[in-house]
Parts: sequence; C-alpha cells; structure tokens
Amino acid sequence: MRKLGLRDLGPEELRGRRVLVRVDYNVPLNEDGTVADDTRITATLPTLRLLRQAGARVILLSHFGRPKGKPVPAMSLRPVADRLAGMLGSEVRFVEATVGREAEAAAGELGDGEAVLLENTRFLPGEEANDGELARHLAGLADVYVNDAFGAAHRAHASTAGVAEVLRGQGKPAVAGLLLQRELDYLGGALEAPERPFVAVLGGAKISGKIDVIEHLLPSVDRLLIGGAMANTFFRALGHDTGASLVEEERVELARTLLDRAGAKLVLPVDAIVAREVQAGEETRVVAREAIPEGFRALDVGPQTVAKFRRVLESARTVLWNGPMGVAEIPAFARGTEAVAATIAAATDRGAVTIVGGGDSAAAVAALGLADRMSHVSTGGGASLEFLEGKTLPGVAALTDRR
Repeated sequence: MRKLGLRDLGPEELRGRRVLVRVDYNVPLNEDGTVADDTRITATLPTLRLLRQAGARVILLSHFGRPKGKPVPAMSLRPVADRLAGMLGSEVRFVEATVGREAEAAAGELGDGEAVLLENTRFLPGEEANDGELARHLAGLADVYVNDAFGAAHRAHASTAGVAEVLRGQGKPAVAGLLLQRELDYLGGALEAPERPFVAVLGGAKISGKIDVIEHLLPSVDRLLIGGAMANTFFRALGHDTGASLVEEERVELARTLLDRAGAKLVLPVDAIVAREVQAGEETRVVAREAIPEGFRALDVGPQTVAKFRRVLESARTVLWNGPMGVAEIPAFARGTEAVAATIAAATDRGAVTIVGGGDSAAAVAALGLADRMSHVSTGGGASLEFLEGKTLPGVAALTDRR
C-alpha cells in the first residue's frame, strides 16, 4: 500500500498545526493501576518526538480494553498519560473526554510542541461502528491525522478509518506514523521483494487460524516450517495416530490438500515432546511424529525437529515468524520456541532480515531478551495476521495515497 508517511510532510505542514495521532496504548496494568508493560508506548515515541520537535500540537487518541461503548473507570487512559509524560520528560495533559467542548477546548489551548491524551475512544458507542458523525467530530479537532496504531489498523473504527476519510475528503493530510510505516515496510517487503532464501515459520494451536496466511505465503516462500499444535492436523493428514493431541478433524482434508500443493516447501516436525496433560510437572517423552502414544498429547517439537529447523533457518536471508512451537508458557514445552527464537536471532546477527509477527511470538522473544536481536518485532497481532493473509487493512487504506 503506497501511502503518505509522516516524513513526507514538511515542517510548514506541522508547525502550529493540530495533529491528531491515533496510537495503540492498550497496555496491561498492575493491580495498583499503574502501567505494567510500556512496550507499546515506547514504540510510538519516535513519532511523538518528531512531531513535538517540529512544533506540532499533538492530540492523542487510543482505545483501551473492551468497555462496549460506555465509560468504565477501570479502563481509563489516565495511567497511560502519567507514564507517557515520564517517558517524554514533559507534561501530557489528560482529558476525561474524547469529543465535545472539553476535548475541543483542550485541543485549542495547546501550544506548539505540547501534547494532550484524550479519553478511551471505546467509551463512545459510535467508535467500533465507525459512526460518521463521530468521525466528523474527531476530524474537527485536527488539521492533520497520523495513524501510528498498527495493532488497530485492521479495524474499521471511527478513530482509525472514519476520521482519516473525513480529513482526506477535506484536503487535509492523513498519513502513516513512523511505527506504522515501519510495520508496512518490513511486512510488505517480506511479501513483495524478500531476499532469498525466504523462510516462514508458523506455529500456534489451530491451522484454521493460519489457513489464509499459509495460502498467501506459499507462492512467496522457499520454505514454510510448521510447528505448534497445528502440526498435529498435518500429522493426521499423513495418516499418523496423534494420541490425545489437539487436532482439527474438520481441517484434515484441507491439510492434505496443502501438503500436496506445497510439496517440499512445507517442512513438518519429525518428532515431538509429549505428555498426558498440559501442565508443569508431567512426565514427558520424546517420540517420533508417527509414534505418539495413546493418551499422550504432542506439546512441543522435539530435538530432531529443532535441528532440522535450525539447518533451514541458518541459510535464510529473510525470516518471518508467527506463532510458538509448543505450549511455551510451560518450561517443559518451551524448548522448541526458545530454540527457534535463538536461531532467528543468530540469523539477524549474520545479516538476515528477521520479522517476528506479533502476539505470542513477540512475547516469547521479549521474555527471552532477544527482541533487540530481531530486525523487526511487530506490534500488531491480529493486524499482522490479516496483512500476511493479503487482506486490506482499513486503517491503512483510509490514508492519503502517495502520488
């Protein structure tokens, strides 16, 4: 998608202008109401610093949780404003309104380089319905719109798509922020012009959640490595017994079709770590994929699979990873995920472009301290998946086209 980005705007288009910035500050909180993980806030700082240094008047919008169109005090963005102010080293005023006189007054009172955070967009019933009147009210706050919320770009909401369309219709810029642009550049580059060999690694519980990704990636990749419980459905398609493992029976025929289509491109686990129950402390065994015992569940890829995947990844020049290799929250079943993460980090060190596609994979590399050794860790779980499926993201489609 060829869209205007923030760096395409000149200083004269930002200084003294009211810039409405959609961010994704849907962050976890501690029991005392403080921010527990500020990763998503940190990701937006380059955009905010650029705008403030340019003298823009920054009005921030974000959703938080699922309040279902009504105010819920526990889902207020006030704690986020406090953390953001500390990270920026300057005041970020918080306003307990998103539209209306209070919001309009706050936006109008801003000086050059100042910032205000408005209340949770999902407190408004028209937000998730992409209500046209709400979009027009939001547009009335701004001269420029910047979308830096990739994690919400797959939602056609008033604050992600509607407001951009209104401002664009008024001849005002609606552009991608630095974070959103980075997401599009990395994910789009992997799909459109990857340096080869291009290896994708897909994991997770269900093949049904990744069907469209597999379909879209197959023509582009040189190898597609499959791990996680979704591999069990492929095992069944090969005619193997899978014990008590999670299998999507209704997807077995589809898995068989994908195996036929993919040929040597699709690489399955050759062994598995199994246990009777999905819990810590269980007896584990390493078995061949065709020898999963009755009553046992495949809960991680085995050591031979790790070695096989490592050999493929060591020659890769572009790597895309989405989904864990096992039940990674339990240490006994996390070794496959840990090994893949370490191997991909080593590939980055050798000069490969490595992209972690959000969600559980992003959490895994962060927990292992490897996030800084990946070329890019996506901030959008659902948005990353839909982008990799080849779907149009409404929050991106609504932005101004690059000429």
